Amino acid sequence: MSVTDMQSAPVVDAEEQQLAKAKRRESIAKWALPVIMLVLAIAIWDRIVVWNGIPHYILPRPGLVIQTLIDDWAMLSDALWVTVKITLMALGVAVAGGVGLAVLFTQSRFFEMAFYPFAVILQVTPVVAIAPLIFIYVDNRLAGLLLCAWIVAFFPILSNTTLGLNSTDHNLRDLYKIYGATRWQRLRFLQLPTALPYFLGGLRIAGGLSLIGAVVSEYVAGTGGIGSGLAFRILEAGYRLNIPRMFAALLLIAVTGVIIFALASLLSHALLHKWHESAIKREN
Repeated sequence: MSVTDMQSAPVVDAEEQQLAKAKRRESIAKWALPVIMLVLAIAIWDRIVVWNGIPHYILPRPGLVIQTLIDDWAMLSDALWVTVKITLMALGVAVAGGVGLAVLFTQSRFFEMAFYPFAVILQVTPVVAIAPLIFIYVDNRLAGLLLCAWIVAFFPILSNTTLGLNSTDHNLRDLYKIYGATRWQRLRFLQLPTALPYFLGGLRIAGGLSLIGAVVSEYVAGTGGIGSGLAFRILEAGYRLNIPRMFAALLLIAVTGVIIFALASLLSHALLHKWHESAIKREN
């Protein structure tokens, strides 16, 4: 080893140590900062209530909300299951229908031109405006709730998957044609892997939207006294001025949304982290 190499080695080691420390700090901050900010927000909420003497029927303290959640868990857990069931069913139907239609759109340009405008109309029409009509024409309450939630969650899956299927490199398409690949082989081995990141991005969006659609549809159904999900419990608590129960139900909805998003993100990481740039960059 020359003198120059011996002099430059400690510098390289120092740079590597600094990079390692920066990565450790970043990994710790990734989890610590959200927790600190959440705890700080809860503490500020509690102090605002105490300092201003706000009654619990206007703004309850965080501790009272947690206590209400524990005391009313039997009621709220049943309502939570109803909301989660509708959300997951709507998301499953949205995934099946969205992916299926996206494949049909990419296989037939005329089919896409004929039916894509209807999907856009469903997306831009507020579900709260058409939900009353749905409950008039659909006798089954569960089917009506499912339909409302599906309308909200369907379009992100369809649009993202269609975009992904159409984003296949044209040079690779020509190569598949040169080697005599069938349409099914191009779809399976080329277009579907290309569309996977787009689909997973749409899935993360649709997961939250399906929960929103379920809650909105429960609000509409609950006004007729036929709802039993968390949204109906919020309405019921509001009528009785049981504000802590309202906050407890809202907490369950928020936690459910976070869990759905986290599961979709984990699925995306598991499927993409070994080969797709979006996931690889997050690791490095």
